[in-house]
Amino acid sequence: MGKQGAPPHVLAHLRAARDLMDRGYAEPLDLDALAEAAGYSRYHFLRAFRDAYGETPGAYLSRRRIERAKDLLRAANLTVTEICFVVGFSSLGSFSSRFSELVGCSPSAYRAAAVSKGGPPPIPGCFVMMWSRPPGAAPQERNRGEARHGPRALPSLPGNDETRSER
Repeated sequence: MGKQGAPPHVLAHLRAARDLMDRGYAEPLDLDALAEAAGYSRYHFLRAFRDAYGETPGAYLSRRRIERAKDLLRAANLTVTEICFVVGFSSLGSFSSRFSELVGCSPSAYRAAAVSKGGPPPIPGCFVMMWSRPPGAAPQERNRGEARHGPRALPSLPGNDETRSER
């Protein structure tokens, strides 16, 4: 059964899981979580997804991650390893082999080809890392003393204690 032959109510449930993968591609998603989003058992979900979209949920998620990695390789000033983890892979080896399988070249070769063609200047890595942080996650604190004891108070100058708050 192809995508057009699937009943609309089935596609609506499968779209919920596919939307979860599109939104949370960088998160560790497993088959159980995706099946739960669709309201199916894991085995029924796997069969229905493959029938409707022509690939397994794992293949779809992996392809989405590689698509995002291609964008970052072209436009961000991050290492291949950083991009690997930002897009949700847990191993550089699996990322590189899957990237080569889908794209036809290694991530480094893809970046080199993109750089040789020119294009927009790379986005600073710190900016990409900030915007790829999950919603609601607090930034990592750099100053260990501050993390344990709170921000350091500025030394007060004689006679300025009262006037500082009035300004």
